[in-house]
Amino acid sequence: MTLREMKPGQQGKVTSVGSAGAMKRRIMDMGVTPGVEIKVIKVAPLGDPIEVNVRGYELSLRKDEAAQIEVQVS
Repeated sequence: MTLREMKPGQQGKVTSVGSAGAMKRRIMDMGVTPGVEIKVIKVAPLGDPIEVNVRGYELSLRKDEAAQIEVQVS
């Protein structure tokens, strides 16, 4: 499942960051790395952006960024 498919309140563990190049580096620099716990806080009415809690802080991601993040839901 990707982060984009998760609903508010769901949480899981990041299994991979699938995009390549600059986008992958940017996502990983924000603390979204394989093995980290991530929780969806809320999703904007049109689905963009998605607010998540990762490593104890709130982070907003665009739909296309969230679609690149594979998550194992717990």
